[in-house]
Amino acid sequence: MAWYEPHCVAVTGLMFEARIAAGPGITVICSGRQLQLRKSIEAAVGQGCDGIISFGIAGGLAPNLPPGACIIGRHIIADHGRYAANQGWARALMETVGGSRDHNASRRHVLFGDIAGSEVPVASTRAKRLLHERTGAAAVDLESHIAARVAAEHRIPFAAFRIVTDPFDRALPPAAMVATRADGTVDVMAVARSLLRCPAQLLTLVRLALDSWAARQSLVPSRRFLGPSLGLPDLREHLLDVA
Repeated sequence: MAWYEPHCVAVTGLMFEARIAAGPGITVICSGRQLQLRKSIEAAVGQGCDGIISFGIAGGLAPNLPPGACIIGRHIIADHGRYAANQGWARALMETVGGSRDHNASRRHVLFGDIAGSEVPVASTRAKRLLHERTGAAAVDLESHIAARVAAEHRIPFAAFRIVTDPFDRALPPAAMVATRADGTVDVMAVARSLLRCPAQLLTLVRLALDSWAARQSLVPSRRFLGPSLGLPDLREHLLDVA
C-alpha cells in the first residue's frame, strides 16, 4: 500500500491556538462564537477530511492538574450527549506525548480523561467543582463538544488534545469574560475597560496570564511532537471506531 498522509481538521477557539495547530495538511477552524464554529466545521468536513481534533487550552476541573497539564480526551460530555474519542487516535496521542523526551518531560502531566463541553465559560471555582462532581470530567472547554458532535454525525474519527490553563481552584476574572473577539483574537480594549471598572481583579488577571504562559509552553512542544497530522494515524481500515 502506498504511503498515505491523513488530512485533519483542527478546531480551536483562540487565534494563538490556531497558529500553533497550523501546518501542511491541517485545516484549522478558529472562532470564539459557537454557532459560527459549527458552521465552519461543517464546511471543512464538506471539503473532505480524515479526522477532527479539538486542540488548545482548557480550564481545569480535577484537582492536582497544574497549568500546562495535558488532557487527551476519552469522552466529551455535554448537555446534549456523550461522545467517545477514537481509541486508536487517543492511544497514538498518549504514546507520542506521554513518551516524549524534552526538557519538561520530568514535569509533564499527561492524563487520558473526560472533557466537559460548555456553552459558556466556567468561571468560578464553585462552578468548576460542581461540574466536576456532576460529570467526572478533568477539564472543560467551549469547543470540544461542538467538534465531537459534528464528528459523530458524519462518522469521522475524533480526538481532543487540551492543555490546562486555569486550574480547578483558580477563578476567572471579569476581564477574561470579555477578552476574546469572535475571530479568536484578544480584545485589549475590552480588557482595559474591565480593569478600569474593577481594578481589584488585576492580580487575578496577572495570575491567569502566567497560567496561560505555562499552558502555551506546554502546547507548543506538544504540537511539534504530534507531527504533521496532529497524531492522526492511518485509520482507513478502522473508520467505524468513532463511538
